[in-house]
Amino acid sequence: MTLASVTLIGPLALHAFLPVMPEVKSEFGISDALAGLTFSISLFIIAFATLVYGSLSDRYGRRPVLLAGLALFTLGSIVSALSSSVTGLLVGRIIQALGAGGSGGLARAIARDTYGTDVLVKVIAYLTMAYALGPMIAPVAAGLLVDSTGWRGAFWFAALAGALIGAAAYVVLYETHAPEHRAQRGSSFLHDYVRLFSHLRFTAFVLQSGFSTGCFFAMAAANAFLMKDYLGRSATEFSMYFLAFPAGYFLGNLASSRLSQRVALENMVLAGTIVNVLAVASQSLALLAGYVTPLVLFIPGFLITFGQGLALPNTQVGAMRVIPSLAGTASGIGAFCQMFLGALFVQIYTWLADGTPVPLVITVASASVLVLAMGVIPVALKARNVT
Repeated sequence: MTLASVTLIGPLALHAFLPVMPEVKSEFGISDALAGLTFSISLFIIAFATLVYGSLSDRYGRRPVLLAGLALFTLGSIVSALSSSVTGLLVGRIIQALGAGGSGGLARAIARDTYGTDVLVKVIAYLTMAYALGPMIAPVAAGLLVDSTGWRGAFWFAALAGALIGAAAYVVLYETHAPEHRAQRGSSFLHDYVRLFSHLRFTAFVLQSGFSTGCFFAMAAANAFLMKDYLGRSATEFSMYFLAFPAGYFLGNLASSRLSQRVALENMVLAGTIVNVLAVASQSLALLAGYVTPLVLFIPGFLITFGQGLALPNTQVGAMRVIPSLAGTASGIGAFCQMFLGALFVQIYTWLADGTPVPLVITVASASVLVLAMGVIPVALKARNVT
């Protein structure tokens, strides 16, 4: 239960900010690109932080690294809530993201230490289902707080949650990575990364999940702006429609957990890839034809995250199996790719944003093509018996 709650830190740093973003734009009088940066900067910071957390946990253990991250997240949330300028907000978001960077990757690494690899797909699927509760709760709570108390209330909510989760982790979680199993401190992080990326299978797994996450975050950010500025809807209404995203993710992971021991993980990744491509293609055609409604914005989002839920536990396990002694590093790289590419595609969208749905189509369709390119590689390698 505590490990599942740790996975909620990421959504509190990211998804809870989506209904806040248009309000920050209005209060500080900033551009779409700068408003987008207040969101994407957290993704960029989390991306690089996951690399450090994964490698540090392989060397020094999971528990102390995780507790330090939770403390930073709580501090950053408080700084953000107290900020009086966009600069102060960016500083708070950076600190918050530095703390959030360790939650997902370390939770998966702890699960791998505890349960081994045989049932790891199922365990990670259940953890990811717990994670999916975060995007269900965080944006709705933040949207209600934005409409009732202002955008700062969303950060006080995150600070309270971070403090409670940190206290629970301190009391309940124990060290799962024994000293004799830890990576040698003499080896460099760069050497570990080179070893992992020398395997095409590993590269395909982490990039498939990264580009898929790019589709999701770009669509989520675009929908936040389009709902308020194009369709004139409230933050609360956006938050309610946003539930389609985590609902799809939850159901996709549920399906993955049921199928994980009957269907090869390469085939599950391919299935999630196909769902992504079909969803993006259908939405692009509808938007270009002039049909811009909340359902056109969010039903494809449900399908994209369903496909992501099908594939993600399998890409994570596939990546960690490549070099078992570097499971924490592999998990960190996987999380890095998700956050970095998510941030990149959000920023691309905000650079292109012109108040119409066209930049959404361009950004998400581009990411989806890359999802397809990476999603077919593991199946092709398996057919050729290449590891």
